[in-house]
Amino acid sequence: MNGTGAPGASATSQVTRVVIVDDQAMVRAGFAALLAAQSDIDVVGEAPDGAAGVELCRRAHPDVVLMDVRMPRLNGLEAAQQLLDPPRGVVHRPKVLMLTTFDVDDYVYEALRLGASGFLLKDAPPADLIAAVRVVAEGEALLAPSVTRRLIAEFARQRPRTASRKGRGSAPQLRLKELTERETEVLELVARGQSNTEIAASLVLAEQTVKTHVSRIFTKLGLRDRAQAVVFAYESGLVAPGDQ
Repeated sequence: MNGTGAPGASATSQVTRVVIVDDQAMVRAGFAALLAAQSDIDVVGEAPDGAAGVELCRRAHPDVVLMDVRMPRLNGLEAAQQLLDPPRGVVHRPKVLMLTTFDVDDYVYEALRLGASGFLLKDAPPADLIAAVRVVAEGEALLAPSVTRRLIAEFARQRPRTASRKGRGSAPQLRLKELTERETEVLELVARGQSNTEIAASLVLAEQTVKTHVSRIFTKLGLRDRAQAVVFAYESGLVAPGDQ
């Protein structure tokens, strides 16, 4: 069933509205066909560049935006920034999932810092794309795939450690001290890509207790989601590339 029609979007609140922004028409068409075939996903629009994508999202109010990184007129990073930090008077803020063909793309790292919910390689299996949209729509960051952890670790490895650049009193390290010992343990496991269920098993805690810790961590550190938590953990030195 075609997911681009209005009936699919209004049939149930569980339907996820998606906009695809990519400068390659074949990529847009392929992703749209794949996602539209899912009963719980409604593709409400496509755009060939970042500027058109932002304009479309302002009108269509999607839940999730699949955003290519490198595009003409306005690249994916700039477009994501406009969507995630909209001007005054614009209330809608969709979840943004970055798409890239590169194993290591510095733009994606910056997008995570801005609040993007994650990223996915364009050549990922179709099932991964569908799962990614559903995960991001539910408010989780797309951090489970091993490729994501490898990419974030590579970005951290390429950049001088914050502590080395700014000394022992660097801002991320000082903010880390605001956490309790247990919250620090939870943040470390979040940065290693563990889910709340896995963290609960690792620390022998109830899953609801873990959720409470995660929520407090986000509040204390001013983080939006798990993606930003991972970036913070690397930049503060809590987790180092190559750690097990």
